[in-house]
Amino acid sequence: MATDYYLADPAELATLTGKPAADERLLLELRNASRRFRGAVGHPVNLVVEDEVTLDGNGRESLLLPVWPTVDVHSVHLDGVLLDESGYEWSDAGVLRRSGCGRWPDRLRCVRVVYTHGWATIPEDIAEAVLDKAATMMRIPRGVASKAVGGQSVTYGVQAAIGVTDQWQTTVDRHKIRTAGDA
Repeated sequence: MATDYYLADPAELATLTGKPAADERLLLELRNASRRFRGAVGHPVNLVVEDEVTLDGNGRESLLLPVWPTVDVHSVHLDGVLLDESGYEWSDAGVLRRSGCGRWPDRLRCVRVVYTHGWATIPEDIAEAVLDKAATMMRIPRGVASKAVGGQSVTYGVQAAIGVTDQWQTTVDRHKIRTAGDA
């Protein structure tokens, strides 16, 4: 998994925070926000070439590949036997359909697919959510729980460090790994 590729441009985070794009903390928080997003969605997000997955059959015409967009389906094996390309169709939405009104067997772990998925260019909603999370982390002083100056005090809550915004959750929900129950 490409865990150290940023899911957003450091220059954009620099603009948001007023820090230089090469600032070590800025890059650390951007890397951490990218890792958190990948962890939340359960996949690398970036383009993955020839990923192999084993799926449960569902007794229906279509299966849902776990990660979209699907860029290419290289091979499909059913019970260990390579299917001819005419035996299935696929869409960029990750739908894998048996051709000719065929159905996938209703058996566990009977379909093995090698496919390419993900994005060569990160979608804007992902980049925006990651930038927002990294910028939030940049605003939290390291090692400081609260600060008082004169009659004013500020408490830096753990919620800001570990909580998520609606924007983050909506983006994660849109891009997370899909299961058979999502079909």
